[in-house]
Amino acid sequence: MKRLLLTALLLILTPCAHAERVKDLASIAGVRSNQLVGYGLVVGLDGTGDQTSQTPFTVQSIRAMLATQGVTIPSNINLQLKNVAAVMVTADLPPFAKPGQTIDITVSSLANAKSLRGGTLLMTPLKGADGEIYAMAQGSLLVSGFGVSGADGSRITVNVPSTGTIPGGATVEREVASPFALGNALVLNLHTPDFTTAKRMAEVINENLGPGTASALDAVSVQVRAPAEIDQRVSYVAYLENLEVEPGTAAAKVIVNSRTGTVVIGSEVKVTAAAVTHGSLTVTISERPNVSQPAPLSQGVTVVTPDSAIEVQEEKRPMFLFGPGTSLQEIVNAVNKVGAAPSDVVAILEALKRAGALRAELIVI
Repeated sequence: MKRLLLTALLLILTPCAHAERVKDLASIAGVRSNQLVGYGLVVGLDGTGDQTSQTPFTVQSIRAMLATQGVTIPSNINLQLKNVAAVMVTADLPPFAKPGQTIDITVSSLANAKSLRGGTLLMTPLKGADGEIYAMAQGSLLVSGFGVSGADGSRITVNVPSTGTIPGGATVEREVASPFALGNALVLNLHTPDFTTAKRMAEVINENLGPGTASALDAVSVQVRAPAEIDQRVSYVAYLENLEVEPGTAAAKVIVNSRTGTVVIGSEVKVTAAAVTHGSLTVTISERPNVSQPAPLSQGVTVVTPDSAIEVQEEKRPMFLFGPGTSLQEIVNAVNKVGAAPSDVVAILEALKRAGALRAELIVI
C-alpha cells in the first residue's frame, strides 16, 4: 500500500519566557468601536443594476429620492431602470472619532444587481443602534470583483462584484460619548481570559506605579486607579500600555481539522506512559470469469465458471512507545520518523485520549 504523504501541520510553540506590552494583551473597558448601518442607492451602473420589475422597494426609493430633488413622477408611470441598485451601507465608528473625520464604508447590494462596478453611492445617513445618525456616506465605489455573461446564459464571475468599498467614504457627524474620562479608575480587559496573565499584569503595574494601584478582578479584568484630570489620564495610560508583562502559557490543546487533515498541537501537551500501534488491513477481491467451450460436434454448451482471487495485505506499522511526561517535541519526532499520514495522527491522538494518556483537550473541527 502506497504510503500517504504527511500533510498534518504540527505547530510547535516552544515554551520560552517572552514579555508583551499591556496594549497588546488588553483593551480599556468601554473604549470600543460602534457599528453603523444605512440604506441607500447606487447610481451610474452600466446596466447591471436591480431589475426594478422584481424589486418594488428600489422603485419606491427612486421616487422618494427624486421627490427630494423636486422631481415628481406620476404613479401610473412604470419605471424600468437598469443603472440603479438598492444597497446597504455598513461601517465601524472607531472610539473617540470626532465630527468631520472620515471613516471607511462597505456597500453591499440588497436586491438582484449583478455588479456595483462603476457606481456612485448617493448621500446615505448611517445610524447606530439607538437610531441616531452618526455619519453621512457618499462617493464612488471601489469594486474588486467583476462578472461577464454571454448570450447563451454562460457567466464567469471573479470575486464578488455585488459588494464594494469607499475608503474614507463617510463623514462623522456625531461623537459617541466615552466612559474613558469618568470615574477614578480604569478597567483593562484581557483579549484572552487567563488568571495567570491577569495576576502578573496587576503585579507589574503595582511594581511600576506603586502598591495598590492595580488589582485583578477575575480572569479577564484588571482594575487600575487613574488620575481624574483628563490630560494626566492620557499620559498615565500612555505609560501604562507600554509596560511589559509575561503572559501565562496557553492551556494544553490539540486541534484537529478533519476536512483538511490539519493537526495543531500546543506546546504544553504531555503524554503519560503509553504504547500505541496503528496499522491498516487491506482486502482485495478480484473476479476473473473463465469461459469453457465444448468440443466440436459434442452437442455441449458453453459454460462460464467464476474464478475469485482474494488477497489480504496488512501494512506493517511500528509501535509508538511514549514514556511518562513525553513532550511535544518527542511526539513530533516519533510521528515524523515513521511518516504517518494525517488519518494516522488523528487515530493515535484519539487512542491516547481514550486511554487517558493525553494530557490535553482534543478539539475536532
